[in-house]
Amino acid sequence: MWNSIRIALVVMAVCILAGYPLALFISRRPPRWRNPLLLLVMIPFWTNFLVRTYAMKQILAAEGMINNLLVASGVTQAPLDLLFTSGSVILGLVYGYLPFAVLPMYASIEKFDFTLLEAAADLGAGLRLGFWRVMLPLTAPGLLAAGVLVFVPVVGAFITPDIMGGGKVEMIGTLINRQFGVARNWPFGSAMSLFLMVLVVVGVVWYFRSGEERERPL
Repeated sequence: MWNSIRIALVVMAVCILAGYPLALFISRRPPRWRNPLLLLVMIPFWTNFLVRTYAMKQILAAEGMINNLLVASGVTQAPLDLLFTSGSVILGLVYGYLPFAVLPMYASIEKFDFTLLEAAADLGAGLRLGFWRVMLPLTAPGLLAAGVLVFVPVVGAFITPDIMGGGKVEMIGTLINRQFGVARNWPFGSAMSLFLMVLVVVGVVWYFRSGEERERPL
């Protein structure tokens, strides 16, 4: 369970750190470019998640594109073991769930009034301080929504850990799947499923309560 939470937190952090600049970039483009760029972000949704996971597995395989480029360029003499590690599982999950982080953050950043940064600069705040004290707090709802939308499905994921981890990376989703499919230990699988459901409900309730506290008038 702790391994699942750790991987979910890492994936959530990477998706937010990678998705926030992308969402900011899209929001600062001219209006005629925003919809095409958002369409590019959503294109992965048009392909089945299982197919995308197998595609990422082929890219990281010993004879995949990355290893072929490394060997051909002389960076390595032999293919690297990029698959069946926690890193490959995290990469596969980030690839699968990054759009879930970009879209809510874009919706929050797109509503931000960037003249507030100019006002902060007039009051002596530099670009970095203006971002931390003005922009980040006002766009925090988008970050929080992105975190919940990524963390909740990742903590219970079993397709990506099973394919990209090769049975070497254990998460609660793969454990539940094995209890019902292989071990036939349905009581234990049911108990773990209930525990996972409670964890997800607690996260969702916390998210909604945080939203109510932010909207509460001073």
